[in-house]
Amino acid sequence: MSDNSNASSAATNTPAEDNLRWYVIQTYAGYENKVTRNLLNRIAQREMQHIISDVIVPTEEEIEIKNGQRRTILRKVYPGYVLIRMVLNDDAWYLVRNTPGVSGFVGNGNKPSPLDEQEVRTILRQMETVEPKVKVTYQVGQTIKVIDGPFTDFEGVVDSIDQERGRVRVLVSFFGRETRVDLDFLQVTKGVE
Repeated sequence: MSDNSNASSAATNTPAEDNLRWYVIQTYAGYENKVTRNLLNRIAQREMQHIISDVIVPTEEEIEIKNGQRRTILRKVYPGYVLIRMVLNDDAWYLVRNTPGVSGFVGNGNKPSPLDEQEVRTILRQMETVEPKVKVTYQVGQTIKVIDGPFTDFEGVVDSIDQERGRVRVLVSFFGRETRVDLDFLQVTKGVE
């Protein structure tokens, strides 16, 4: 989880902390992590941890398979948005709105709308998912090349993709006949088109 830092509050609850709610702020595209760092710095400088307790960029791990290479990346679940847990008062609103890269709060008109607690729990649970999702750049009908296993150097056409199992079914020409072969995502790469 990238930049999912907390501006921790004191151990005892103050009346302000009892009014903490989750809100969504909209950022300029690609500025989510920068906005998070800026907010955390500004919160610390102004000692507002009791008013703004959490700033999170919702991310999830994703395994990207490209050209037979597997790499784990952190993908933003909601690009252009940052979650913030805060007491909505004039000081907090002003601090957030005047942070570089923030374009506004999500809400009705000029009034930010707090998120439902169940929505927040769902988002946070999604971020903690143990099993990363697999992102594949192959498509049905695409020509691919087998780079590992008994069919190495064969070319074929993607017949189906099984994201859950990390497998791809390929039609390869074997002794003049089309044969369906189930392969792992890592055993194929994009073919010459």
